[in-house]
Amino acid sequence: MAHVLGIDIGGTGIKAAPVDTTTGQLTADRQKLSTPHPATPDAVAEVVTQLVQAFDWTGPAGVTFPGVVAGGVVQTAANVDHSWIGVDAVKAFEAATKLAVTVLNDADAAGVAEMRFGAGRGIGGTVLLLTFGTGIGSALFTDGVLVPNTEFGHIEIRGKDAERRASELAREEHDLSWGSWAGRVDEYLSHVESLLSPGLIIIGGGISRKADKFLPLLTGLRAKIVPAGLQNDAGIVGAAFSVDAATAGHATVHV
Repeated sequence: MAHVLGIDIGGTGIKAAPVDTTTGQLTADRQKLSTPHPATPDAVAEVVTQLVQAFDWTGPAGVTFPGVVAGGVVQTAANVDHSWIGVDAVKAFEAATKLAVTVLNDADAAGVAEMRFGAGRGIGGTVLLLTFGTGIGSALFTDGVLVPNTEFGHIEIRGKDAERRASELAREEHDLSWGSWAGRVDEYLSHVESLLSPGLIIIGGGISRKADKFLPLLTGLRAKIVPAGLQNDAGIVGAAFSVDAATAGHATVHV
C-alpha cells in the first residue's frame, strides 16, 4: 500500500500525517495535538481519533507508543499513565478509530524510518538510534534488522535512569547550557557504546533540529554520530511504514 496514516504518540504531543510509504514523504501537512494529562488509554485514544478525523482518514494507520509494545500489548509506560500497562493498544485504537491499526514502540518507529529513508539508509552492521525528548528512546539494528523494545534510555547512570539526566526535558527542567547538557549526553553515549559498539549512532527527536549546538561538543566516542535525516517526522514515517511490514507478514522489521 502506498499511503498510510502515521501517528506518533509522545509524552508531550501527538503528531500525525499521511505518508507515502514508497518514498517516506508526508503527503499532507503534519498536525499535532497536546498529549492529554493524565495520558490514560481512553484520553489518548480520543486524541488519536481526533487526528484521524482531521484527515478524514479511512485507510490503515500505524501508531507509535512511548513504551514497550509486544504483540500489540503495552508492557511499560514511563512517560504516559501507568494504566496503559497490560492494555492491548491495537484493540484500543481500532475500537476508537474504526481503522485497521498497527502499534509499535515510538523509537523503534523512528529508527525504521531512518534506516529506510534517512541517516541509516544503506548502512550495515550495528546501528543505534536514540531519540532525546520527554525521555530517551532507542532503536537497535543489526544489518538492517530491528531488535525491538530495547529501552536503553532506562540504563542507570549515576544512580538514576539515564533519561532523567540526559533527555531534552532534563535539559529544560534544569536550565542546562548546551555544554553542560552535552557532557551528560556524552557520558550516557560512552556507556551505551561500551555495551553495544555501534558503528553509527543517529540522534533523533525534536532536538535533532539543533544538532549543531551539541554534536560538536561530544568527545571520546568511537562511533560516527549524525542527526536524524527525517528529524521529528521519523516516528510518523516509521509508524506508517510498519503497517506495510505487518501486512506483508514479517515477524521482524527489515529495512
